[in-house]
Amino acid sequence: MRTKYNRVLLKLSGESLMGNQGYGIDTERLASYADQIKEIVDHGVQVAIVIGGGNIFRGVAGAAKGFDRVKGDQMGMLATVINSLALSSALCDIGQPAKVFTAINMFPIGEYYSKWHAIDAIKEGTVAIIAGGTGNPFFTTDTGSALRAIEVEADVMLKGTRVDGIYTADPEKDPTATKFTEITYDEIYNRGLRVMDLTATALCKENHKPIIVFDMDTPGNLAKVIAGEPIGTLVY
Repeated sequence: MRTKYNRVLLKLSGESLMGNQGYGIDTERLASYADQIKEIVDHGVQVAIVIGGGNIFRGVAGAAKGFDRVKGDQMGMLATVINSLALSSALCDIGQPAKVFTAINMFPIGEYYSKWHAIDAIKEGTVAIIAGGTGNPFFTTDTGSALRAIEVEADVMLKGTRVDGIYTADPEKDPTATKFTEITYDEIYNRGLRVMDLTATALCKENHKPIIVFDMDTPGNLAKVIAGEPIGTLVY
């Protein structure tokens, strides 16, 4: 397989790990993700990953139910650590080395995140799974992903979702929604599209970090994106 990208930051949503369960981690979905990730690492791609925690706890949702927002966001950070440990285990089970880094010091659960240690890991063929968001409340894992993509000097940020790109409206709710093959950061903002939060979009724009939004739930799609096939939506 010819690869268009040498180093990527893959953002996975916590909700996608639920599969059809409605909560928690679907082991079949987890195994599918692990297989797809190992496939591209086997072709020489350096991979860092950030996972959300929405399948376990979302800080914003917790705050709406009366939780203190800072404590709610901290609970969400811990949820991302659980997901990261699960993915790390799934990767190691199929022979793909993986290391969990955490944005706050949680030794021995994970290594305290350092840009240089993460880059050293991915250069050696180890998948660096970076948990805990940014380590700060009021920032989403989308922002954490954008930040880590810039820090580890990824060629592109890949946002794996349940849909096959960015649409004019939610395709699961609006059958007339049409898909973009390419879209600019400014157009996302001007159209009010909820691709990711505005802080993450602004970070990527300011640092000229392209984003590809694609359907990660279809096996083989990750390899297609890496090969440069025109699936998903390119944000530039």
